[in-house]
Amino acid sequence: MRFVPVALAAAIGVAALSTAVMGQKPDAQIDPRSVAIVEQARAAQHAGNLEQANDLLESALAVDPKNRTAFMALAEIAKAQGLPGKSIRFYREALELEPNDLAALAGQGDALVQKGAVTKARENLAKLKKLCTATCPEEARLAAVIEKGPPPAVLSAQASSKVPTPGEEQKTRKPE
Repeated sequence: MRFVPVALAAAIGVAALSTAVMGQKPDAQIDPRSVAIVEQARAAQHAGNLEQANDLLESALAVDPKNRTAFMALAEIAKAQGLPGKSIRFYREALELEPNDLAALAGQGDALVQKGAVTKARENLAKLKKLCTATCPEEARLAAVIEKGPPPAVLSAQASSKVPTPGEEQKTRKPE
């Protein structure tokens, strides 16, 4: 008699959980309206209208937030605009939806190199090597980008932002 309320509560909890899970749509089913908006955005991007493409892609994500293609396209636009940090964030969103997406791993690695985070880009390359059974074009492309290194502007910014050690401070100071 003492276990009846506990058993009843557990049964209700299991029933509620199973109906909530059954009510969700699978990740593979993207809303067709969102897919159509992504196609419009791709056309605007190819026409060179990055702002309109960006707006359309954000609309596609409002319609269906699980549209990984929209996140990938937003990342490409951010990279084209010279915003590697924003690009990395969009690739991360795509990777949260599908952690084994080769194109997203390679794109994020490329953006990491543009930002100067070569070590993190090498981590992405290692993930790509694990995922690719044979040679992948994504793996080869990311390896080439890492080999080339970050752009010169990033390298000079990193060099100028180094903090001198206490011994170096005394060497660079002028006598009073």
